[in-house]
Amino acid sequence: MIYLDHGATTLHKPDSVRRAINWAIENCGNPGRGGHPAAVRAGEVVFRCREQAGKLFSLPPERVVFTSNCTHGLNIAINTLVKPGCRVVISGFEHNAVTRLLYALKAQITIAGRKLFDPEDTLEEFEAALRRGQDAAVFTHVSNVFGYILPVEKMATLCRQYQVPFIIDAAQSAGSMEINMEALGADFIAMPGHKGLLGPQGTGLLLCGREPAPLLFGGTGSVSRQQEMPDFLPDRLEAGTVNVPGICGLCAGMEYVAKTGVQKIARREMQAKNAAARGLQKLGFEVFAGENQSGVLSFLHPAWDCEELAGAFAQRGIAMRAGLHCAPTAHESAGTLETGTVRASFGHDASIGQANALAQAASRILSHQKK
Repeated sequence: MIYLDHGATTLHKPDSVRRAINWAIENCGNPGRGGHPAAVRAGEVVFRCREQAGKLFSLPPERVVFTSNCTHGLNIAINTLVKPGCRVVISGFEHNAVTRLLYALKAQITIAGRKLFDPEDTLEEFEAALRRGQDAAVFTHVSNVFGYILPVEKMATLCRQYQVPFIIDAAQSAGSMEINMEALGADFIAMPGHKGLLGPQGTGLLLCGREPAPLLFGGTGSVSRQQEMPDFLPDRLEAGTVNVPGICGLCAGMEYVAKTGVQKIARREMQAKNAAARGLQKLGFEVFAGENQSGVLSFLHPAWDCEELAGAFAQRGIAMRAGLHCAPTAHESAGTLETGTVRASFGHDASIGQANALAQAASRILSHQKK
């Protein structure tokens, strides 16, 4: 199988990730819940993961909070900054992990920047919204549907200029693009562990630039006499037992990313995506490609329903995702809300061979249809 669904989750993990998970299951107890060797080992490996994340994303390790996924982190961050009725500006390419909570909070939402692969449009509309007054901003780093890389560094500068707190959704960029928490000055950056960071499902990180409001309440292994949640990180956000095997696997995944280099991974992904785009365009597919694009590629064919087309690829050994990808706002911006798209999302193992296999499968599908 050629796996091109890294935008949903990375399937093929480095061997070190599997080994780390198995080791933790056999050797680790509950961190912070005892002084015996198994508990101490757990505490050490959990802190090691925080340190690795701190090095990768440029922030102190105690400001790294473990979550169950990116959505969990976004819920913490948004609930900290946004209260019912708040004015919030978002980009035109947000995921439901952002928009559903904002709607639930009855926030006054401004969507800024609807043009695909057009950072100038994004910045112009984003600044106009900030100028009118906003209580918070939430924006994705990379569109999970189209791979559009938003100009987050400039958006962050504008937020600081207008003194608007902001959250970055790094679901599609962590592990394949540079993210510097200190330089960005974000209030929060949320990311999954199971995508570009190559960890297992059920893991995520929230990078905290400000003091957050807890989403869950319970035991932390610290200040147990008081009934309020601790006022310090990371304990304030980590009620209950953390996913120690998952965290060990995530640490191994981040170590692999750091050793390989995010720039090298990004080059692999983009080269494969560019080759795939050229191959599909030659065959008559509508391909959503442009400048400022990651290793994510959406496409359509006029003779096919996107779900049926993805099924035809799956029958030929190419794994991709089709539909709205939990991001109707992005599809509305691109004009594909009624059709959806097929999405190829390349990962750390991206290669020109994968792109060629995709084009060859597409050619066979079209040839079979003609018969």
